[in-house]
Amino acid sequence: MNIFPDMPRSMKRLNCANSFGAPVYHAETLSSTMDVSRRLAAEGAPHGTVITADFQEAGRGRTRGRSWLGDPGDNLFFTVLLRYASFAAVPAALTLRTGLAVSHAIEDLAPPLAGLVRIKWPNDVLILLPGGGRKIAGILCEAGGGIVFTGIGVNVRQREFPPGLRHKATSLSLSLGELGLEGPGADSRFALLELILDRLRRELEGASPEAGEVPHPGDTWRARLEGRLYMRGEHVRFIAGGADSGQPVEGLLRGVGPGGELLILPDGGEERAFITGELNLWG
Repeated sequence: MNIFPDMPRSMKRLNCANSFGAPVYHAETLSSTMDVSRRLAAEGAPHGTVITADFQEAGRGRTRGRSWLGDPGDNLFFTVLLRYASFAAVPAALTLRTGLAVSHAIEDLAPPLAGLVRIKWPNDVLILLPGGGRKIAGILCEAGGGIVFTGIGVNVRQREFPPGLRHKATSLSLSLGELGLEGPGADSRFALLELILDRLRRELEGASPEAGEVPHPGDTWRARLEGRLYMRGEHVRFIAGGADSGQPVEGLLRGVGPGGELLILPDGGEERAFITGELNLWG
């Protein structure tokens, strides 16, 4: 039964484990899980509530003109509603740490990919395959009124991409296939969802004594993130500011700062920190 009167009639509560202790809702088709999550928040949905859909008619990416692409039912699209007492209480580098949770969950579901999953600053997850890294997941965080709406899209069983994306994108099925292994089963989307939620809750809230979890001394999110930061220690071309700003910076990618800013040592200059911009991987 749908307890939110303003929600799409097709949206139902899903029997899916959520370590945040909040409900998970599912619909076959929505405008976007982000938009519906905002409506859920306005009706009082609790911290950790999830809305997922088989297909998004108006899903969007971080940059104007980019959108989530996927065949209905093949991929995982969802938004997690995260409530905080104030802006200062929001965990540092939430988008990057969400990527860290997603990358670990992918390896949890598909152990043969361990060591091949990377985080591309600021909001993508890649798989290292012959020819370079290919995007398997994207993250979009939007905040307002003490709430962070964390949208996540993971390519799970998609086998084909448009010509312009074939050298940039991959899925769990395609990545495992390139290793000569069988792809994920029909129920893999929601199994992955449960793993991501568990990893995300632990990433943002720390170890849970109630669950018998023990924190690791000295194990910081920055160290773990930098351990799988795509192109760290390599010479990169970075577009500072907006994606179409035309402000290239070339230099050594050093890592990330305490707020998640990207640290680059420009050719012949001093280290600089960037809070907006994009690595220029495909020209």
